Amino acid sequence: MATSTAAVGRSIPRLEAHAKVTGRAEYVHNLRVPGMLIAKVFRATVAHGRIRTLDVSAARALPGVFAVYTGEDIRKLIAEPYYGPAFHDQPILAIGKVRYAGEPVAVVLAADAHVAENAAALITAEYDALPPVYDEVGAMTSRAVVHDTLKPAGTFADLKYLKDKRDTNIALDFHLRRGDVTKAFAAADHVFEHTFRTQQVLHLPLEPFACVAEPAGDKTSGSLTLHSSTQSPSFVRAEIARLLGWPDNKVRVKVPYLGGGFGAKVYVKAEALAAACAMLARRPVKYALTMEEQFYMITKHATTLRIKSGVTKDGKITARECEVWWNGGAYADIGPRVTQKSGFTAAGPYDIDNVHIDSYALYTNLPPAGALRGSGIPRLVWAYESHTDMIARELKIDPLAIRRKNLLREGRPQATGTPMRDAALDLVLERLAARMAWEKGFDRGSGAIKRGRGLAIGFKASISPTTSMAIVNISADGSCALYSSTVDMGQGSDTAMAQMVSEVTGIALEKITVVHPDTDVTPYDMATLGSRSTYHMGHAVKNAAEDARDKLLALARDVGLSAETTPIPDIFRKKYGMLAGNIVGVGSFIPPYTPPDANGQTENATPFWMIGATGAEVEVDTETGEFKVTRLVNLVDVGKSINPSIVETQISGATVMQLGFTLTEQMNFDAGQVTNASLADYKIPGIRDIPLMENEAVDANQRSGPFGAKGVGESGTFGVSPAIANAIDDAVGVRLTSLPLTAEAVFRGLCKKAGKPLKDH
Repeated sequence: MATSTAAVGRSIPRLEAHAKVTGRAEYVHNLRVPGMLIAKVFRATVAHGRIRTLDVSAARALPGVFAVYTGEDIRKLIAEPYYGPAFHDQPILAIGKVRYAGEPVAVVLAADAHVAENAAALITAEYDALPPVYDEVGAMTSRAVVHDTLKPAGTFADLKYLKDKRDTNIALDFHLRRGDVTKAFAAADHVFEHTFRTQQVLHLPLEPFACVAEPAGDKTSGSLTLHSSTQSPSFVRAEIARLLGWPDNKVRVKVPYLGGGFGAKVYVKAEALAAACAMLARRPVKYALTMEEQFYMITKHATTLRIKSGVTKDGKITARECEVWWNGGAYADIGPRVTQKSGFTAAGPYDIDNVHIDSYALYTNLPPAGALRGSGIPRLVWAYESHTDMIARELKIDPLAIRRKNLLREGRPQATGTPMRDAALDLVLERLAARMAWEKGFDRGSGAIKRGRGLAIGFKASISPTTSMAIVNISADGSCALYSSTVDMGQGSDTAMAQMVSEVTGIALEKITVVHPDTDVTPYDMATLGSRSTYHMGHAVKNAAEDARDKLLALARDVGLSAETTPIPDIFRKKYGMLAGNIVGVGSFIPPYTPPDANGQTENATPFWMIGATGAEVEVDTETGEFKVTRLVNLVDVGKSINPSIVETQISGATVMQLGFTLTEQMNFDAGQVTNASLADYKIPGIRDIPLMENEAVDANQRSGPFGAKGVGESGTFGVSPAIANAIDDAVGVRLTSLPLTAEAVFRGLCKKAGKPLKDH
C-alpha cells in the first residue's frame, strides 16, 4: 500500500476553502425546493402573561396565505409539543401563556416571504399580565414563577430528582464540597470577598438559524427530511422523532456547511417549528430567521458570581467559596449542563484544599440562554482571575507570582478530586510571562495617557460522557471517503479529520472526501460542541481508519501481495479481477467517566482539560476614561496541533469574539423586550477594533488524545476579559467588576478615586 508523507501536524489548506471563496459552498439559507412555503412568526410583546385572545383571522384572509397555525393547531399534530435537551419545557408555539417578549405565538405560511411577513403583522393578541422576573439572583426567591412544574427530559440522570417539582425557578442546583472552608477561613491571615457580573450577549452567527422541512407520505407511513443549520444532527433526529412519535429512521437530518454556530445551533432550534408546519401543511416549509430574530432564539447567560478566598500572608490560597447564578431565561435549553459542568471549575485552576461551590440555573422572563463558546467558562475566569489580581494587589504580591504559587501542577487534584493530567497550566503561564517580558521593565506612559498590563489563565473540562462514531470507506481506485456527523461550521474539522485518515492509511489527502452529516448516511455523533470533536471524533476517525487499514492489509495477504509496497488498485484487481469492491472501517469512541457524588467529588470528571491564558496591554486616558487595548498575547494548550494554521485561526477567532463580549456587546432590555436587536445597535468587533494579537500553542502532548491532540475552539476565550480589566487596574487603579468594560465605567472609577464620585443617571 503506497504511503504519503505525514499529514498530521502540517498546515494543510482547508478542504472547503475554494468552495467558500468562490461562493459555491452550500448553506441551508440558500436552499430552495419545489413547492416550498415560507414560515414567518408572530411573536409575543410581553415578557410574562396568559394569552387572553389571539386573532389570526386577518392573516388568514390575506391573499397568498397558505395557512396560519397556533399552539392549538400544533397540539392536533403533537399532543405534547414541548422540547428541550434538559427539560421538555419549550412549546413549539406558545400554549396558554408566554414567558418572554419575542416568544413565537403563531406562524404564517405562504409561498412568498413578503406575503407571510405582512400576514404575521396582521395578527393581534391580548394578554393578562403576570409578574415577571428578570434578575438571576432575584429569581431564587421571586414570587414570580416562570414554570409551574419542572419537566426533566430524561436525557441527563442528574436532573431526574427535579421531576414534578413545583413553584421554583431553580432548574438545577449543583453543589461541590471539598475540605472544610469554614475552618480554613477562620485560620486564614486574610479573607477577601468580591462579586462580579456579566451581561447577556448573543452568539450572532452571520448565517442565522435556518431549516427546510420536507415531508413525504402521511404521519403513519411517511417520513421527514430536515435540511438544517444544526451542530447536532443526531440529537435533532432523535428529538423530532420523539415529538412525532416516530422511530428515528423516519426522520432524516442533512447538514451542509454552517456560517458559524458557536453553540447557538446545538440541540433543537428552528427544526421543531419547521417540522410541525411541514407535517400540518403537507408541503415543504422553510423557517429561516432574520438577523433580528436571532435575539429571540438563544443567548448567553448573564451571570452573577460571588467569590470569597482565605489567603496566607505570602499569598497561598487556602480556601475558596463560590456562588454562581446563571440567568437561563424562559427555557432551560442546555443551561443546567452549563451550570454543572462549568460550575465545578469556579474556584479556578488553583491548588486549593478547601472549596465550597454552589451553582444555580435559574428561569427568568428573558430570551432563553444556552451554551456559547466556552460554555460558561469565560464568565468564571472573568471572576476568579479578577479576584486573584485584587488579592495580589492588596497583599502587594506580583500577579504572576501569586499564580505561580497557587497553580495546579501535574497529578494534583482539582476541586472535584480529579487529578490534573496533561494540562500544561504551568507551561502556558510561563510562556505567557516570557512573551510579555513580564519581569522586565514596562513603559507606564506619561501625561494623561497611562499604560498598564494584566494577565489571566483559565481552564475547562470537556463534557462527558459522550459518544462519537465514524466510517472510513476505501474504494478500489485508492480513493477514500470519511463518514462523520461532525459539523464543519468554520472550525476546519473536515480538514483535520481528513488529515487523521491520511496519516493512518497513507492515502493522499486530495484523494479523501469528507461526507457532510446526513443521519441516513453518517453515523452517530453526540454533537459538535465544547471543543470535543478533535478528541472524541478524532479517536473514532483514527479507530475507523485503523480498522480499514488492517482490513486492507489482510486483503492483500489473502491474495499474496504486500500491502506495504503494492498500490491499492492492484490489490483490488488481484482480488476481484477488476476495479471493484470496498474496504469499510468502523470506529467508535466514548471516554471513561465517573459521575460525581453528592459532594461533587469524582476521580474522573473529564477526559481532558483545555488551557488558555491571555496577556493584555492597555492605554487609558485619565481625563476621559477612554481606553485602548494595544496588545493581546494568547497562549493555549492543545496538545499536539493536527493543523497548526487552523489552530492559529481558531485562537484568533475565539479571542476576537471574547473581545466583543468584553468591550462592546450587551443585550439591552426594557420590560423584558430587547431594545438593540440589530447590528446597527448591537456592536460586534470590526477589523479596526482588533488590537495587535500574538498567538501560540505551547509544545505539549495529550497522551490520551488522538495523535496527542485535543480541542482548541474555546481556549482562546478564557483569559481575555480579566486580562484587560487587570491591565486597566494596573494602569490607573480602577477596578471594574461588571462586563462590558466601558470608558464611562473607567471615568466613574477615576472620579470616585479622586473623591468626586459622579451621580447615577
